[in-house]
Amino acid sequence: MASSSNPAFANPAFQEQRPGLTPPAAQTSFGASSHQAADLAAQAQLEGAFAAPAAGAVDTGRMTVEDTVLKTVGLFAILLVTAAVGWIWTMAGVTPDSPSNVSILPWMIGALGGFVLAMVISFTSRKKVRPALIFAYAAFEGLFIGGISAFFEYMWPGIVVQATLATLSVVGVTLALFASGKIRASAKATKVFMIAMVGYLVFSLINVVMMMFGAFPAGSGGPFGMLSNYSIAGIPLGVIIGVLVVIMAAYSLVLDFDSIQQGVRNGAPRQYGWLGAFGIMVTVVWLYIEILRLIAILRGNN
Repeated sequence: MASSSNPAFANPAFQEQRPGLTPPAAQTSFGASSHQAADLAAQAQLEGAFAAPAAGAVDTGRMTVEDTVLKTVGLFAILLVTAAVGWIWTMAGVTPDSPSNVSILPWMIGALGGFVLAMVISFTSRKKVRPALIFAYAAFEGLFIGGISAFFEYMWPGIVVQATLATLSVVGVTLALFASGKIRASAKATKVFMIAMVGYLVFSLINVVMMMFGAFPAGSGGPFGMLSNYSIAGIPLGVIIGVLVVIMAAYSLVLDFDSIQQGVRNGAPRQYGWLGAFGIMVTVVWLYIEILRLIAILRGNN
């Protein structure tokens, strides 16, 4: 009302005193005070809402990028701890008298356990996300990474640092390109990726079977079988395939980032952040192993 904002109506000098009646100015003043108090309370509440920290995943029960990042860091912390165990276990039998006594048991156990858990998590996550299984997967993957890294380091000293730096570089560049919007997942690219992935899996299976049946003489191909036995235009087949697989792993990271972004945008439950972290870990471990193999082939041919 216009009168409530006029100072004259709140001035006692203009109030008409009549017995038994409340002065009109007093009524206006009381009404103005009530409205002003309500306005001030609403304003204070609004300012408090803006000043308060943004609601996080715990408050909303929804998936957020920040919460998913924390989950990812936690999983990699578990991986690093068990990787140290795998490394020590692998090299425990190595002595000056028996320098080649490197155990493959840790990374075999880690690879088998990680594969089984990855399958279980992938096929059951649609019904329920079980963080305990994802923790166990990280532990087994750490055992695998630590064991196989120690084996490769024994064969080619310094290779683990090289592979680690290369992996971090690929992950960092991929994340930066995705965050800047310069690279995005697309239906066509994903279809090509899936075809290439199936082809690579078939190739790897054939390679393993041929090695098991002695298609490659002992020592002729090292741990890579036909990857180290053939070349195209003077370039080892393992190098060509290795580069392609690294590109595939980088695009897989893009799919992981896109999946997390979609989950946050669609308001997915907070527990699905564990699946986002799980996906990133699977891809980064795959990327690291492929880079490790690629560097080993390059160093083995020099």
